[in-house]
Amino acid sequence: MSQSAGRILIVDDFEPWRSQVRSMLDGKFEIVGEAAGGLDALTKARELGANLILLDIGLPDLDGIEAGRRILDNAPGTKVIFLTANNDAEVVHTAFGVGAMGYVLKTDAGRELLTAIEAALQGERFVSRRVVPHDPKTDQG
Repeated sequence: MSQSAGRILIVDDFEPWRSQVRSMLDGKFEIVGEAAGGLDALTKARELGANLILLDIGLPDLDGIEAGRRILDNAPGTKVIFLTANNDAEVVHTAFGVGAMGYVLKTDAGRELLTAIEAALQGERFVSRRVVPHDPKTDQG
């Protein structure tokens, strides 16, 4: 895969994790920047021209779901993959509801992140194989 195919912004509040993700992707994609919070992600997504955002959910100042929603509202051509430890079925459902192309658990990133990025860049959705499925039939309400 050529670097021009993916201009990636890594968003996570834990710097060592951002560094690890950068190492996984180095030489495969162009990393245009990093952000540590949701508001910073909004600014950098716009300024850096990222076409794919790797976005954690538990972020300071603006959670990843809302940051993803705002990024996609302002730049609909951008792809968002949630890269998170959160495996709650309702959160996964909400993430795809805002327009995410992927949902990767951090514990599976070593095996699945590259595949998820390639899928998203080709317009296909990707879900970590260990994500708990959302079953609307079992929802209370």
